[in-house]
Amino acid sequence: MRHPSGNPSLDTVDGLLRLGLRDRWYALCPAGQVRRGELVRLDRVGEELLIWRDAAGTVHVQEDRCPHRGARLSQGVHMGDRIACNYHGLQIDDEGVVVSVPGVPGCALEGKRALRTFPALEHAGAVFAWFGDQEDAEPAPFQPPEQLVDPEWDGFLAYVEWDAPWVYSLDNLMDPMHGAFLHRKSHTMSTGKREALFQIRDTPTGFVFEKTDQAGVNFDWSEWIDTDMHWVRLSIPYPATAGPGGPFTIVCTATPINETQHAAFFWRTRKVTGWQRDSWRFLYKARLEPRHWEVLEQDRVMEEAMPLDAWSRENLYQHDLAIVRLRRMLGGEARRQLRAREAR
Repeated sequence: MRHPSGNPSLDTVDGLLRLGLRDRWYALCPAGQVRRGELVRLDRVGEELLIWRDAAGTVHVQEDRCPHRGARLSQGVHMGDRIACNYHGLQIDDEGVVVSVPGVPGCALEGKRALRTFPALEHAGAVFAWFGDQEDAEPAPFQPPEQLVDPEWDGFLAYVEWDAPWVYSLDNLMDPMHGAFLHRKSHTMSTGKREALFQIRDTPTGFVFEKTDQAGVNFDWSEWIDTDMHWVRLSIPYPATAGPGGPFTIVCTATPINETQHAAFFWRTRKVTGWQRDSWRFLYKARLEPRHWEVLEQDRVMEEAMPLDAWSRENLYQHDLAIVRLRRMLGGEARRQLRAREAR
């Protein structure tokens, strides 16, 4: 059985690894990119998408394809609670139902659900959607890490689009050792050892990859979290000059745009309340944010320069245990999804 999108790449293990597993939530874009009255077109996880808000401001994610002739609905007309295709005027609502065919009133298309619509929501300043392997599959509960839920945590979202496969960012995030080298001039990662031994510690939602002889000094651990969405959580030590509050925790996720590009989301968070929150937010915007963008730029340059066949010529060692484990997990899930699809 082929995937509902018709994209043949999603019918192979390699394609799912390059374009993203199904039955997962993915972050699509910052919420501010989707303004009322506008139609936004995005390519994400092997799908061509239309994103828009209805008159109440609720965000909707659908195929960017008119069910009549396949024209781009993103080139259509926003009508508040529906979209009108600019080619022949078909009107489709937020559930993918054709509500009007102006050229042929009473047409059999009217009242038919003919456009794939993806469960969607907004959270922590971003738009998320559920990409089920079956078109009408119920989404799993949306479960972000506590830093994006607990009101005692505050943060800022940094969003990037890079010209590299999304798995390069996953590898990078699950590789704490690169902080001591690539980011050695960073204000938060300039100290600590440049050699280490690591261990893997299982958690209910994934695993932690951590240094055995150093903690709270540099980029010393990463946590892989799978709650029917892929998250990475890590902690970066903060100097006293960064103001009050707990450890600086980054919550990350990455979403394929296509096989060679991806979007990445970095929520920079800190557990702070009251006046301490106000103080930290001021210091972050005034002093710290540009430094954090410098670190992301170092990652971007490194990832975009890597060849697309980098995996095929690697020589991995002990520091790469988390990468090996993660790739096996993703590959195993891709094979499981394809077997389940074939059995239906």
